[in-house]
Amino acid sequence: MMMKVMVAIDESDCSYYALKWTVDNLRDSLIQSHLIIFTVQPLSDYAYIHASSFGLTPPEFLSSIQENRKKTALALLERAKDICRANGISADTATEVGDPKDAICEAVEKQNIDLLVIGSHNQGALKRAILGSVSNYCVHNAKCQVLIVPNIA
Repeated sequence: MMMKVMVAIDESDCSYYALKWTVDNLRDSLIQSHLIIFTVQPLSDYAYIHASSFGLTPPEFLSSIQENRKKTALALLERAKDICRANGISADTATEVGDPKDAICEAVEKQNIDLLVIGSHNQGALKRAILGSVSNYCVHNAKCQVLIVPNIA
């Protein structure tokens, strides 16, 4: 049975480090697996936009923001696919809109992922306690094995 591996990325250096680490260190396994590169388009907080425009936010402006986020996500995924292609590994891509930690865990379950690989921002304990950690959330909530790759470079 073919293993399904998902690498969750964002625009940070640590997520690309995690992808490169995965490609370099799990190459033999990835060649025989189904690799999915996943990114999340964060939910927009339109309240501040609406307030700053005195409640007169044109719908075209809001759709422009959403379209921009989608283009950014697709560019991230294309860059990640290029990294995989350069190493002889084929990958599918996927993106969702939502809170990153929830969207990643939902995608893992929906796509029956066997291994989730995610980078770590190396936040301090206080920052992690206040802001939360996507990787920590995934370790405790994803319905698969989770490999956290800290950026030690």
